[in-house]
Amino acid sequence: MQVTLQIERFNPEVDCKPHEVAYMVEADPTDRVLDLLNRIKWYQDGSLTFRRSCGQGICGSDAMRINGRNRLACKALVKDLKKPIDVRPLLGFQVVKDLVVDMEPFFAHYAEILPYLINDERPPHRERIQSSEQRARYDDTTKCILCAACTGACPPFWANGRFIGPAALVNAHRFIFDSRDTATAERLDILNRRFGAWGCRVVFNCTDACPRGIKITEAIEECKRAILLR
Repeated sequence: MQVTLQIERFNPEVDCKPHEVAYMVEADPTDRVLDLLNRIKWYQDGSLTFRRSCGQGICGSDAMRINGRNRLACKALVKDLKKPIDVRPLLGFQVVKDLVVDMEPFFAHYAEILPYLINDERPPHRERIQSSEQRARYDDTTKCILCAACTGACPPFWANGRFIGPAALVNAHRFIFDSRDTATAERLDILNRRFGAWGCRVVFNCTDACPRGIKITEAIEECKRAILLR
């Protein structure tokens, strides 16, 4: 069947503002939006620019707005989408070109929360053991693939890019509640500021946008409670 993709294009070197371009492409119902974008780039318009890598919903590089909702292009099936299919870059980020946005501020916020295990104690003779219950405490937030779908769906982030954003908060949660980590107090201090955890307005857009099904809003609220109860 023939499917129309309406893609928002923008090249800052030649365009004054974004504009839509419609492409007609052959598709099967089980094709993914990423498959259609590839066909357009390979056979119709090589100037179309977008990120992609693994194509398996693991790397998170192809997050974009598809029919008004943040999704991974490699997971969005043609059969599940209203036609024509509208494709645009994530909101809240500066557009580099077409569907590619500047991710540097996003990763800068991610780095703020110290996204790695910190433990300066003398290493034990064996590995640091965790119980099943201790692992389960933060298991959900280990699923984050840093696709930015949640952050690009966050109204507080749209309003002020200084807000650390839900992805950074999810990854802070992952280490704050890890029984092996000893930097909980330091991370809670980082989150205990206006544009840290308190910047969240509990809109739930992030939870809805997450392609991994992480309970993001719940995790952020747990971080807020940890700040208040320490």
